[in-house]
Amino acid sequence: MEYNFKEIEAKWQRRWQEEETYRVEADPTRPKFYVLDMFPYPSGAGLHVGHPLGYIASDIYSRYKRLCGFNVLHPMGYDAFGLPAEQYAIQTGQHPAVTTERNIARYREQLDKIGFSFDWHREVRTCDPSYYKWTQWAFLEMFKHYYDRSTDKAEPIEKLVARFEAQGTEGLDAACTQEMRFTADEWKSKTEEEREQILQNYRLAFRADTMVNWCPQLGTVLANDEVKDGLSERGGFPVEQKQMKQWLLRVTAYAQRMLDGLERLEWSDSLKEIQRNWIGRSEGAQVFFDIQGSDRKLEIFTTRPDTIFGVTFMVIAPEHEWVHDLTTSEQRAAVEEYIAQAKKRSERERIAETKRVSGVATGSYAINPFTGKAIPIYISDYVLAGYGTGAIMAVPAHDSRD
Repeated sequence: MEYNFKEIEAKWQRRWQEEETYRVEADPTRPKFYVLDMFPYPSGAGLHVGHPLGYIASDIYSRYKRLCGFNVLHPMGYDAFGLPAEQYAIQTGQHPAVTTERNIARYREQLDKIGFSFDWHREVRTCDPSYYKWTQWAFLEMFKHYYDRSTDKAEPIEKLVARFEAQGTEGLDAACTQEMRFTADEWKSKTEEEREQILQNYRLAFRADTMVNWCPQLGTVLANDEVKDGLSERGGFPVEQKQMKQWLLRVTAYAQRMLDGLERLEWSDSLKEIQRNWIGRSEGAQVFFDIQGSDRKLEIFTTRPDTIFGVTFMVIAPEHEWVHDLTTSEQRAAVEEYIAQAKKRSERERIAETKRVSGVATGSYAINPFTGKAIPIYISDYVLAGYGTGAIMAVPAHDSRD
């Protein structure tokens, strides 16, 4: 008998909808199981083949776990907030709320036709105020807290202010951008603006200058995965590295707690390893190299201080704040040309490209603190300004990139 999919699929999908077959309620008598897919961005074109490719696999697994007696929660939602919606609105002259709603309806129609076992009562739309109010709430909570190492947890910023009022920084052990020392009287003498600048040094959410992928034509900052070969994936416009003031999270403050919590999760070892690498916590030493003919010292962080004897040159990021001062007049043209080229590459490209390592000498020299030898200082785009101190010691005998 021929399979009449138009009739059969429509019949059963209608029945699933009417009877709310996949609606999930709390049921303490059955073990719980949660299956979460990556939410699609609802564009005007509708689903592409990559969406159902992943959703079908997770749907098969969801159905299998239901048959095994699990109470399966399998929701779906839409990553409907951000640059794509803004750009589509600009290009078409329509309000993004209108186009996004229409596109979501189109996606829902297509997802239903495939017959997925989603619980649509749990639908999430990231553009819905009832959703993003919680991301804003979480941000405000981080802004209003600092990380106290003595209690190993986040504490209200008011507690820090009260401490400054009573004893300044004496005995303080808190995560910060840079160590500060001041008395209670010095704190009280500061203006409100000066006090907030100090608190920014401790808040879990804070503002700081950092390098970003800036696209002038789009008028916005782009994530690394939105940039390819120096161009924006959306529109193909030039993107450059630019220093801008951004909101940052002091993830390093609670990195160890995240690593400890990772051990309690029932995840695969490979997934845990990915998370460990993303957290990126490492232990090592800060080392200061004298600079020939200068009172400055070049600070680096290394996990292998035992290799300092093998250091034969130093490398700083093209965006390092001392590049201009360290570059000699003879090398200025070459350095400026190199910096211009480096601005066109995203951080991801700079890290991932292992076969293409380039650099230019600044003309200045550092002094190896163990051997006393003068070693050249280069700039190279495989060193990032936002990672560590933006400077490294190079040990070519043991590091392939060096």
